[in-house]
Amino acid sequence: MTSPRPLWHEAAAFSARVHRHQIRKDGRTPYAAHPARVALELAATFGVRDEEVLAAALLHDVIEDCTVDYDTLFQRFGPRVAQLVVVMTKDSRLPEAEREEAYRAQLARGPLDGRLIKLADLCDNLRDAATAEVFAKAAAKAEAMLPMMRDPPLETGVKRVRALLEAGFVAEAPARGSTHP
Repeated sequence: MTSPRPLWHEAAAFSARVHRHQIRKDGRTPYAAHPARVALELAATFGVRDEEVLAAALLHDVIEDCTVDYDTLFQRFGPRVAQLVVVMTKDSRLPEAEREEAYRAQLARGPLDGRLIKLADLCDNLRDAATAEVFAKAAAKAEAMLPMMRDPPLETGVKRVRALLEAGFVAEAPARGSTHP
């Protein structure tokens, strides 16, 4: 039986459940906000309407950061979504230096949609950096990824990442009307 909800809706609910106890590096933001923003970036900035790509964006960290495996994603969301998530997943069995290089190579060989999700992920990580140090780390990762993003359909995303890199770290503004730090 198929769900009456769209695939991206199912993916959003699943992602929120499996990330429910995780917090972003700022120590306050629920981690589930990150994959949601990545999917929003894909839709709003890059014009992505493909439900499977949006679902993969919502799920892009579940294998790497949660107790979810490929088979679960394959069964729940289908082969394309599961494969896109795998492309976005680092091999935790490798030492960190090797892991990053293998990850970049994996993305470079992967489908264009995987690299598009990665561009949206880079944008969110740069925007969401809680400190100058976190921004610097995100910026270094972004700079290392950009050389593989030469395909014309990725041009908007590359320009967006470059603009965020040029803007540099921007401290979070206090909430409107807030008297608390």
